[in-house]
Amino acid sequence: MTTGTASLVPIIPMVHFIGAGPGDPELLTLKGKRLIEEAGLVLYAGSLVPPEVVACANTSAEVIDSAPLNLEETHALMTRAIRAGKTVARVHTGDPSLYGAIREQMTLLDREGIAYDTTPGVTASFATAAAACRSFTVPEATQTLIITRLAGRTPVPEAESLRRLAAHGAAMAIYLSAGDPEKIQAELLAGGLPESTLVTMGYRVGWPDQQVVECTLNTLAQTARTNGFTKQTVFLVLPGEAAGEAASLLYDKTFTHQFRKGRE
Repeated sequence: MTTGTASLVPIIPMVHFIGAGPGDPELLTLKGKRLIEEAGLVLYAGSLVPPEVVACANTSAEVIDSAPLNLEETHALMTRAIRAGKTVARVHTGDPSLYGAIREQMTLLDREGIAYDTTPGVTASFATAAAACRSFTVPEATQTLIITRLAGRTPVPEAESLRRLAAHGAAMAIYLSAGDPEKIQAELLAGGLPESTLVTMGYRVGWPDQQVVECTLNTLAQTARTNGFTKQTVFLVLPGEAAGEAASLLYDKTFTHQFRKGRE
């Protein structure tokens, strides 16, 4: 049984949506871990969340993989637990607010008058950038990050097509699109990004078999196919890396700010 000071605090039955991070159990937040430990029902997306992430659950808790369940079935489990006076840890991969399908779950909970909150998590694009030691933003080169995906069974508005977004020249993180790397490459080039643009691919980042591979935009599709990256891969498009050794003013000795006076 889980022990610690958290068990001394009265627990109010509610649903906690928790970002599990990209896979590495150590990238789960301290708050997320505590809420899992306190929960009477732990419902986790086992297709993307490793069992090790929820291994901290109390031995008395019901731990269920939601991968084979539909929306109504997961809602019924959560409602049953709440009615029994238990808290629920609804554990999602990465960060729940990004492609997390939480809105429809919250709508159903609202109808039942069930309280809920959200604990953020590390999303795959940030984990990939960290694993590759890359930065999305580069001073005077790009200060914007666009998170998007290709259209598939879930449509994407035409105004948010990959080629239109690529025209901004900003850094991009492309999710849920590994099944068609040829289209990713074609759309980014059609949007005006140079063939030499750096692309970082993160496959199952945070899992024991993670791979991080880099290439240029003109070899994106070939690199993805060669490595077998047909699913669970995020593509980071990093035009700012062409800026070379561009540096922030923050630590420039001549730069004055609230906490330091610059000097020549």
